[in-house]
Amino acid sequence: MPAPADPAAREAYELERAHVFHSWSAQASVDPIMMAGGLGSHVWDEDGRRYLDLSSQLVNTNIGHQHPRVVAAIREQAEALCTISPAFGSAPRAQAAARIAGLAPAGMEKVFFTNGGAEAVENAVRMARLHTGRTKVMSQYRSYHGATPTAIQLTGDTRRWANEFAPAGVVHFFGPFLYRSHFHASTPEQECERALAHLEELIAFEGPGTIAAIILETVPGTAGIMPPPPGYLAGVRALCDRHGIVMILDEVMAGFGRTGSWFAFEQHGVVPDLITFAKGVNSGYVPLGGVIISDAIAADFDERPYPGGLTYSGHPLATAAAVATIDAMRDERIVENAARIGAEVLEPGLRELQERHPSIGEARGVGVFWALDLVKDRETREPLAPYGGTSAPVAGVVAAARQAGALLFMNYHRIHVVPPCVITEDEAREGLAILDEALAVADAATV
Repeated sequence: MPAPADPAAREAYELERAHVFHSWSAQASVDPIMMAGGLGSHVWDEDGRRYLDLSSQLVNTNIGHQHPRVVAAIREQAEALCTISPAFGSAPRAQAAARIAGLAPAGMEKVFFTNGGAEAVENAVRMARLHTGRTKVMSQYRSYHGATPTAIQLTGDTRRWANEFAPAGVVHFFGPFLYRSHFHASTPEQECERALAHLEELIAFEGPGTIAAIILETVPGTAGIMPPPPGYLAGVRALCDRHGIVMILDEVMAGFGRTGSWFAFEQHGVVPDLITFAKGVNSGYVPLGGVIISDAIAADFDERPYPGGLTYSGHPLATAAAVATIDAMRDERIVENAARIGAEVLEPGLRELQERHPSIGEARGVGVFWALDLVKDRETREPLAPYGGTSAPVAGVVAAARQAGALLFMNYHRIHVVPPCVITEDEAREGLAILDEALAVADAATV
C-alpha cells in the first residue's frame, strides 16, 4: 500500500514501519493500511478511503465500530476512575460479571476476568487441572486457542509448530468436518458418529484418569468456521461426564452474537463446565476476556486461594465497555439481527456464489460467521493454497475486494465472511456483490 498523502499520517506510517514489531509477520514485508476512523460496519484510512469491514477486524467488532453507547461508557468511566487493582471492587466489574453470568446457563455464577482470549484459555485449563488433579488436555487439530504458552500448544494449526518449547500435556484429535472428512464419512450422521468414536478411542489409549479437560471451539473460527454436526457436542459432553473430564467450550470468537445466539453452544443443547470468552463481549474496544465458571469448579476455591491473577483483571474501562455493549446488544436486538442477516442474506447469497464460482468448494457457516473454502478443483477438493500458507489467487481475491472497498479475512485457502453483527441487509448485499467480482481472480486458477 502507498504511504498516506497527508504529511502527519505519512509520518505515522514511517514510525509504524520503523518501530512496531508486528505479530505473525516477517517484519520486512509489513506494509499496513493506516486506519483513521470507523463507524458501524465501515472503517476508513488516512486518505479517507472507506471500506466495508467484512472481517470485523479480527472477528471481534460484533457491535460495529464506534458504537456511541460504548464510547460514552468508556469516556464516563475514564472521567471517574481509569484503573484500580483487582483486589478492590469496582462497579463496572461487578455489573459486567453479573450481566455475563446472566447470559450463561444456570449454575454458572462466577466470572474470572482476563485481558483477552488466550489468557482466558490459560486460566480455564489451570482451573480444570486443579479441579481434577489431572494433567492432560485434549484439543482439536483444526483449532486456534491463542498464543500464550499453553494456549498455543492447544492450538491445532501450524502456528503451534514453532512454539513447542516444552511439553504442555496436550493431546490433539480430529474433530468433525464433513467436507474434508478424516473419517471417510458421506453424511453428517456418519461424520458425527465416527468423530466421536475416534475421540473415545483416544481417551481410552491416553488413559481417562489422566485427562483433565477437553477444550473445543464451539464453532472453530480461524481454522475454517466448521459448525459441528447435530449430536457431536452432546456426544463430547457424554464422554466427559463418563470419565470425569472437564468440558471447556471456547467461545472467544463464536460468542456474543456471532452465530446468531449469545453463545454458540445454545444451538446444540449442551452446557459446558467452563466457558472462555473475549472479543465480542465488548467488541474489542478495550481488551477484555474471561472464564465463566461452573458452580462446582468455583466451589473448589471457596476456602483455598486460586493460584492465578492478572494486574488488569476486570479493568474498569474494559468492563464498563462490556456492560454498555451487552445492554446495547439487548436493547437494539443485535443478536437477532445477526441471526436474520445470516439466514436471509448471507447463507442464500454465499450458496448462490458457490453455484456460480468454480473456485468455491464449499460455503459454510451460521449467523454472521461464514467461510468460503477455495479449491483448485471441485472434484478433488484440492485447496487453492497449501496448508499453513497462502497463494497468489487467494491473496488476489482479498486485494481485489479491498480495491473495491471491502475488507476480507483470509486464512490459508479460505475467505471468511464475518461482518459486524450490526450489518444491514443493504450492506451485506453490497459485500456479496464485491465478493462476486473479486472471486474472478480465484476462478482463473481453477482446473
